[in-house]
This record gives sequence, structure tokens and C-alpha cells, in this order.
Amino acid sequence: MSLYAKFDVKITANNPNKKIGIYYEKGGRLSVWYTNTRLCEGSLPQFYQGHQNKTVLNVSLTGQVQSGSTLMTALQQQQQTGRIPLDLKVHAPVAIKLGRLKLTKVKVLGECMLVVDSLSSNNLVSIKASNCKFRMKP
Repeated sequence: MSLYAKFDVKITANNPNKKIGIYYEKGGRLSVWYTNTRLCEGSLPQFYQGHQNKTVLNVSLTGQVQSGSTLMTALQQQQQTGRIPLDLKVHAPVAIKLGRLKLTKVKVLGECMLVVDSLSSNNLVSIKASNCKFRMKP
């Protein structure tokens, strides 16, 4: 049995800095995980984010898990509680612009531990709890 997952995710990228712009480079990825199994993933768009700017991104995530019957049973049990733990992972290569200088590229790695209320088809998923951590890697 295969398990198919599709999420349409809306993410807000916030740059509150007064003098720094951010180039989101090619190769950025988002992925959703459940109990160490990747359910789906998608690409972040390439774009430049100016200083003191909020940018809303709509990202489509899709995936397929082979031998998904055990996973499906676990997800159905969690769905009955109304609290499904998911892990959203971010991998975003970025370059910082300071004035006219475009500095070296770094990778922004993020992980958000989420608890959502439902995974039913065609339903809006509500986030009940979240805890996010980000770090930069050369």
C-alpha cells in the first residue's frame, strides 16, 4: 500500500532588518515528516527579499510513501485525538546583501515541530502548537 500526501503550505518570510536584504537562492526545500518518515516535500522559490519586508510564499508539497499501511493506521489513530505531530523542515540556501555588497552564501536550516488538528482531504489544517528553531550553516 502506498500513502500519498499533498500539502499546500503558506509561509511568511520576515526580514525586519533595516540594511540587509536576502537572496533566496535556487535549491531551497521544504519537507513534512511524521515519526521520522518523510511524507512530502516541495521547492522554495528563488527570490530577493528587501529590507523590512514580509513575503508570503505558497508552496505545494507532494510525496508518496511505500508500505504506508502501518503509517496510515498510526495517522488515523492520531487524527482521532485531534493532535497530529508533524515536523516541518526547511533547507534554504541564501545570500545576504549589505548595501551594495552581496556576501557569501549560507544555508538556513529550520525545523518546526507542529501539532495539527486534522489531515483530512480538502480541509484547512489548523496548527494547534508550534516550536521552531533555525540556524545557519556555511
